[in-house]
Amino acid sequence: MNEQTAGKILLLEDDRLYSETLCDWLEEEGFAVHPCYDPQSAFDVCYQEPFDLYLFDINLPFQNGLETFRQLRESGDRTPVIFLTSREDKASLLEGFAIGADDYLRKPVDLDELSARVRAALRRKNPQRNIPLGPYRMDTRSRDLFLDGQPMKLGRKLYDLLELFVERSGEVVTQEAIKERLWHSDEEASEGAIRVYIARLKKLFPDAIENIRGVGYRFDLSHVNEERV
Repeated sequence: MNEQTAGKILLLEDDRLYSETLCDWLEEEGFAVHPCYDPQSAFDVCYQEPFDLYLFDINLPFQNGLETFRQLRESGDRTPVIFLTSREDKASLLEGFAIGADDYLRKPVDLDELSARVRAALRRKNPQRNIPLGPYRMDTRSRDLFLDGQPMKLGRKLYDLLELFVERSGEVVTQEAIKERLWHSDEEASEGAIRVYIARLKKLFPDAIENIRGVGYRFDLSHVNEERV
């Protein structure tokens, strides 16, 4: 596989046409993807070479994706996984998170959202990294913001928004990009909630966030660090 790719993904999806669609999209996005169509093939491949991420369908022949991933975890494999599911019952999703799932997407998958969540999972896989933000320190492993060594406990969505702003410092981040990062496609996004999160971040970084009317927001990381104390 190309060493310059954004990451190596093992895709376990028994629908060959759908698998091809996902592979084509992810490869266009810069990832190297190895498709498998049944759990045994996936076991064979992942024991031969390491992957950066598993993308597993839950409904599979012979053995479901949850049990497949459980066996990999029990063998000591700590590769992050995103589950693809068409199931409506929350029990399956809860079971997935209980055995170490990083995320999930419901079918039919929105391809832009798939790219965003794959990249987010790969970022979380990276070793701990501290990012100075003025008087604060952002810890990408614990996913929290620290002040004088004490965690601020932002909560998932507020942290995700801050992470998005830091990643795209100096760029205009649209409302749609924010919704895509903070909410799953099967959740109802809230512009009111975004305004609340922006207001909370403005209290922490009062001069760093610019409202681009009718479009979105711009976060100036360089300005934040100029004021570091």
